[in-house]
Formats: sequence, structure tokens, C-alpha cells
Amino acid sequence: MQSYLDFEKPVADLEGKIVELKSLASTDQAVSIDEEVNRLSSRADEALSEIYKRLTPWQKTQVARHPQRPHFIDYVRSLITEWAPLAGDRKFAEDPAVQAGFGRFNGQPVAILGQEKGNSTETRLKYNFGMAKPEGYRKAVRIMEMADRFNLPVISFVDTAGAYPGIGAEERGQAEAIARSTEKSLELGVPNLAIIIGEGGSGGAIAIATANRVLMLENAVYSVISPEAGASILFRDAAKAQDMATAQKITAQDLLGFGVIDGIIPEPAGGAHRHAETVIASTRSAIETFLSDFSGRSRLEVREHRREKFLAIGTSL
Repeated sequence: MQSYLDFEKPVADLEGKIVELKSLASTDQAVSIDEEVNRLSSRADEALSEIYKRLTPWQKTQVARHPQRPHFIDYVRSLITEWAPLAGDRKFAEDPAVQAGFGRFNGQPVAILGQEKGNSTETRLKYNFGMAKPEGYRKAVRIMEMADRFNLPVISFVDTAGAYPGIGAEERGQAEAIARSTEKSLELGVPNLAIIIGEGGSGGAIAIATANRVLMLENAVYSVISPEAGASILFRDAAKAQDMATAQKITAQDLLGFGVIDGIIPEPAGGAHRHAETVIASTRSAIETFLSDFSGRSRLEVREHRREKFLAIGTSL
């Protein structure tokens, strides 16, 4: 069943009528509904297109968080063969929120990292809603070290509201673990690509998004803090999250203009949750282009490219 966001109500009403007509036709074969269904479908498509042409930053945040949006596991299933996930940080425990391992992309061996949010109550609890603990980031470092040793490109799928802020995580060195993961991303002699597929929240995202090339899906968001948390701090009112989202400049279009990201992967009207196969196919093309562009570069060239990319952020403003 399709889940609708608040601002999608006109589409929900039209598609609801279509469902009612089809239900009526299933009970009365003499009723012809094709013409009316086509008319309503056309109106629904037009309404959806108009809505998605003028999404506000807050509405894009809602789309990025949509429960039916493709997650890390969906991308891996479609894009990666011979997927072999590894577990544990060799220091404390396994953190399912960070998925990491090795596989093949179009036959080429690659290392894969990403946050998984889950798509049901059970899996969301299992993956802690994609909020990683220190052991998750230490696992990411372990995989990146192995990728560097065996000269494998690293591909990261970023989708988290932020690192887990619990007492245990802080006691085990959450900030240090994020810093080490960011440092390792910068040190790699192999090319790394980060794709923000939903939320790119705070240091929890940048820990695996410090890459040679950073891409965002069209309706993804990337920010130092969530709009709700930012509004609570600056405005003393979480209800002003919509204003905060606009002020933060968290959309892919804003961040591309600032040079924070390097490209945008388009989403059809309705978002990735309605067009998962199309969006994943576009992601495949983006990964293919990245691997082709960095093929044959020396380890020094890869490091210098990454260094210059991040040093250049903000210099042209």
C-alpha cells in the first residue's frame, strides 16, 4: 500500500478514487471504468508532477525520510553481486546500523559501506533506525583498511539521521570513532564514492561520506543537524523545523551550488519511493561513470584529488 505524505493529499484523493472504481468493477463486470480510470490517472500524474516541481526544503526532508524509500539493502541487492557482508569491529561488538563488506559491481571487486534504516518495526529496531554506534564506524574503518590494502574502490551509501547519541555510545568514544572514520576516508589511496540516498545527518553521515566524489539523490538532504534539532537550539521551538530547513540550505540543489557535493542523481516526479527501479538504474550509471573517471589514477593522484576537493569548498563564495 502506498504511503502518502501530507502535501501529497491531492494525489492521494485521486488515486483513492481509482482504487474505489477498480473495486467496484471487480464486483460488477458490466461496469466499464477504463475511460474514467485513465482520466483520473492522468490528473494524478499531473498533480504529482506539479507538487514535486516546487517542493520546499522541509518537504524534501519528508521525502528523504519516506518509509518506502529504497534503503541500503535495496541498492546492494540490485547493484552488487557476490555480496559478502562482514561483521564486528574486532574491539567491542557488531553494529547492524552500518553494513559493510565486499562484492562485485559489474564484475569489478569493490568495498561497500552504508547505513541501513530498516523498513518495518522489527528491522528498524534491529538496525537502530540507521543510527550507528562507535563499533559501526570502527567496522567501517576496518573495511576501508582492507579495501586500501587490496586496491579496491570504496562505495558508500549514506542514509542516517545521525550517529546514535546514547550514553553507552558516548562512553565508548562516539566522537573519536567518527573522527577516525573520516580520517581514514581522507587517507585512502583508492578512489571512494559517497551517495546520499536519503538523509545525510551530521557527523554520522560525513564519517563515510568524505569521498573523492559525493553525489546526492535529487530529494535527499545533507546537513550538520536535523531541522528539528536545529530549531530547538536556535529558535527554542522544534515546531519551527520548516523555517530551519530553509535556512540550513540542506537540499541537493543548494549544496551543489556551494560545492559541497559534486552531482545530483535525478528522481522522477513522486520520488524514489515510487520509482525505485529507475532511481537505482540512475545510481548504477553514476557509479559506472565514477569508476571510469578514476580508473588508472595513482594512489597519490587519488589522495590529492580528494584533498583539493575538500580544501576548495567555500573558497568561491
